[in-house]
This record gives sequence, structure tokens and C-alpha cells, in this order.
Amino acid sequence: ALGLRHVGYAIPTELFAPFVSACVHAVGRLTSEAQPLEAFRWSLSLISRILTRVINEGSTLVMRAINANSGKQLSKAVSCAPRGERAAWMLSNTVGTESISPLLWAIETGSFDAAEAIIRDLLTIRADRERYYYGADALFERHPDIVRRLCMDAPALLPAFLDGLMWRSRSTENGRRRVNYFAKHLIVDSDGCFAPAIEWLSDHKDPKLVCHPLVSYTIDLVWTRAAARAFLHRKS
Repeated sequence: ALGLRHVGYAIPTELFAPFVSACVHAVGRLTSEAQPLEAFRWSLSLISRILTRVINEGSTLVMRAINANSGKQLSKAVSCAPRGERAAWMLSNTVGTESISPLLWAIETGSFDAAEAIIRDLLTIRADRERYYYGADALFERHPDIVRRLCMDAPALLPAFLDGLMWRSRSTENGRRRVNYFAKHLIVDSDGCFAPAIEWLSDHKDPKLVCHPLVSYTIDLVWTRAAARAFLHRKS
């Protein structure tokens, strides 16, 4: 995990050797015993080799785009990914048994241009001859608390996120345009229980956000299909 965080920090691997030498030199001025100093040198050298390997293997095109906070660079990075693996490139960067989420890293480090590009790419519907590809399920599976994280750390990305959970038809019929709402993950979680997404959005206290078509539709759906009857029953 430490090595993958250094991937996000964009640490040049050529700096590890001078850093180890500097640390050993500093400790060497505090002791005259050779064995503890050699043990310290060996430990730091081992850690530096591990970090170098993790950085070399984990420095993907997506992570480099996040470090540069470039939406265009990120879109170019994932353009070469197979459609079936496109979401995985943006949601998981794995080296050995450790994994880090590029999307979450972009949010935590304030790389909002790259994070918005990831969200828009994940929530874009694509298709080939075999099937349709839509990253909403993969996004909520990897980050079931994505709504809370966006409310806390990146509220500016919420409109793009909510827009991505809607599909609008290009054509109109009788002055109307068909719209599909992908509200499943805002209503139920992976265990089939009521999802706390609406509560998180309510606690965020943004009047413009709760007027978003998807949020408004989801609240009306929960009220008319579930909450209204229970509410009236308690009041009767």
C-alpha cells in the first residue's frame, strides 16, 4: 500500500538511492557501532527496492494522467483499453496483493479534472456486437460510498456524477424526449437493503442538488412506492 501511494505521489525512482544514503549517513553520525548501522542500511535498501518495483509496475498511464490532473491525458490513456476492461483501468491499480483506486486517489489529491474525466468515462454507455458497456455497476461495487465521498471531498463533481446516471434520447416524439434513470444504486445497496445515498445527499444541504432530475425522481419513487404508505399508516 505504501508503494502504491508513492505511485500517486509521482516519486522518481532514481531518488531512492540518494535518500537511503542520506539516511544512513545521518544515523551514522549518531552511533559508532557498525552492526546496527549495517542493519539500518540493509533495511532501508530492501524497502527502497520494494518501492522501486511497485512504482515501476504501478505507474500506469491512468495514474500519470491523475498526477498531471489532465482530463484530456486521462481520456487518451484509457482510449487504448479494451471495452470490457476500461472500467477496471480507472477503478483498480493492483501490484501484488495490494490495490489502490485511481478514482479515489484523484479525489483525495484534488485532481478534480482527472476525477471528472474518470466519472464521465465510467458513466458513458458504449456497445459492440456482443453487449453494452456501462460502468455504473462497477463504480458502485468498487465504491459503494461514492456519493458520500463526493459530498465530503468533491461536491463540484456531483452534477457530472448524477448526469452520468441518466440517459437522454437524441430524438423527440410529440415534443417529448425519452429519459432513462439509472437509480438502482441510489435506492438499494449490494445487500438489498435501503441505500443511504439519499440521506447523504440530504445531509449535504445543497438545494440545487436535490432539484437535480435524478435525485428528484429517486425521492418521488421512494415516497410513492414505499415511504408514503408506511408514513400514513403511522399517522392513522
